Amino acid sequence: MPQQHGQMAKEYLWAEPVLRLSRAIVRGPSPGPAGRRQAAREEHVKQIEVGIIGTGWCGGIRAEACAANPLVKALHIVESRPERLAEMKQKTGAKTASADYRDLLKIKDVEAVFVCATPETTHYPMARDALLAGKHVFLEKPIAIELEEADELIAIANRSKLKFTIGYSQRFNPKYAYAKKVMTDGTLGVPVSALVSRHITRGLGKKISGRTKLSPAAMEATHDLDFVLWCLEPAKPVRVYSQTVHRVMAQTAPQVPDCQWIVVTMDNGVVFTIGAGWILPPGYPNFSSTWIEIVGSEGAVMVDDTHRDVMLNTMGKGMMLPMSTMPGESVGHVYAGSMAPETIHFVEAVACDRPVMVKPEHARMVMELYMAADLSAERNVPVDLPLSNEATMALAAAGARA
Repeated sequence: MPQQHGQMAKEYLWAEPVLRLSRAIVRGPSPGPAGRRQAAREEHVKQIEVGIIGTGWCGGIRAEACAANPLVKALHIVESRPERLAEMKQKTGAKTASADYRDLLKIKDVEAVFVCATPETTHYPMARDALLAGKHVFLEKPIAIELEEADELIAIANRSKLKFTIGYSQRFNPKYAYAKKVMTDGTLGVPVSALVSRHITRGLGKKISGRTKLSPAAMEATHDLDFVLWCLEPAKPVRVYSQTVHRVMAQTAPQVPDCQWIVVTMDNGVVFTIGAGWILPPGYPNFSSTWIEIVGSEGAVMVDDTHRDVMLNTMGKGMMLPMSTMPGESVGHVYAGSMAPETIHFVEAVACDRPVMVKPEHARMVMELYMAADLSAERNVPVDLPLSNEATMALAAAGARA
């Protein structure tokens, strides 16, 4: 299926009328079929050229999703590994392929850029350069390493009237979207508490923690912090208390926690707890398991996102959970997860001049929260939000020691 993407994109180029009927994304309550058709007729739609910086696991999914979409006139890719660059160019039919992201930013016709590179320290300079080049930017989480960097990116985007969003893909998971719906439509009544437990396999945990000094709060719980804060809007976090566990990874990486538990108090009195770990046994490659409980005054919603609904048992490999990663594997003509729909959402936001779902200011709030959680774990005390200058300086000092 991936080999067909470049051809699929080319076959759609002639279909200008089809572009005006490009499928709708979730933008609040559905107006119904007639309303969607009217909105499509009235909406300004154009084809755009898109760039992908970094075509690894996540970037590869985004590149293939873009190549197959009729709104994408041409795809441009950047990848530092020559063999992967050649592979993805062949799969997607990319118009240009380079090892230097600055080559892509010089292409005037590229309007939207996905920054999917690792390590995470590259996010800020690449996103900054893309915004300064006048490109709309989709940036994988985290938004930055330092709050000042996040503030600068937001300021550039706002000043230049560019779309800028962060990759919190779980908002595009139908299960999460349903939880958000019943939170906001009053089904659960007044929100009281929430619990999210997320765990991934040890192999993936070592890979992530090995390329960055960021904690489980920053790299795993960040998705759940975003989700719960989104559900509880417009409430804001005012206090966080966090603890980490060092028993398994400490044998080879003393400073890397096995897991991190975070308790957050909101300004409306709601309290939620998030646990994130990356030491599950390696029985299922890249396995991700999440359980969610949200309790309100009139009801509760439980979300089982443990990926145990599809099992494969073979003589060669035994029992496996083949559709168990968080980004979502390619399954023939569709994707198992939410990363591809999230990708198309951003393409449509640029092509149709629609608002992005994840505002960068919200991502900055998530960032400040997980930084406060790390400070709490280090000091073994609760930390108030927003962070004080003293707390910010303590975080900077901790980063320097790491």
